[in-house]
Amino acid sequence: MKSLVLAIVGFLLSSPQMVIAQVVENFTLEAIVEDSKTQVDSKFELKDHKGKTVVLHFLLKTECPFCLRYTNQYAQLAATTPDVIHLFIKPDSEKDIRAWVKQLVKLEGIRQPTIYRDAGAKLAKQFGIPDGYFFHGQRVHYPALVVLDGDGKEMFRYVGKNNSDRMSKDDFLKKLEAMKSK
Repeated sequence: MKSLVLAIVGFLLSSPQMVIAQVVENFTLEAIVEDSKTQVDSKFELKDHKGKTVVLHFLLKTECPFCLRYTNQYAQLAATTPDVIHLFIKPDSEKDIRAWVKQLVKLEGIRQPTIYRDAGAKLAKQFGIPDGYFFHGQRVHYPALVVLDGDGKEMFRYVGKNNSDRMSKDDFLKKLEAMKSK
């Protein structure tokens, strides 16, 4: 019986969908900007955005068309939800992120999303985003979305099982509304 309980606990802890609610005091991410004319802060610090809902979008390392489509969809959503801050996070090198950003669709009236670098996937590890997903011959973290309330407390998360498993915009909005109304 004890071994069965340990096996179930082990499975739950290794499951990409496992929820690990936590409170985060602060973190800093470096923005990767295309040029000096871009009006973007060079870094994001959580402590400077108290009172705001912050959505962390952990994107896959390397080339991923699903990440491009997902980022474009949520950038469009960000334009309609000014009370929510969306951070698009990649663990790639600065050079690789710059090349990847050039593939994002530039939509009229929609601000080009800022991509933040999570060197060594430190923030992904801090948030317990599971790694071990093999993609383009590399071991990477699973794609994930983590939503923090205005105090830095985790409201909810979604961790995909593969590169195409993402929370839709509609599901995100429904879940966010439900969590805010509690």
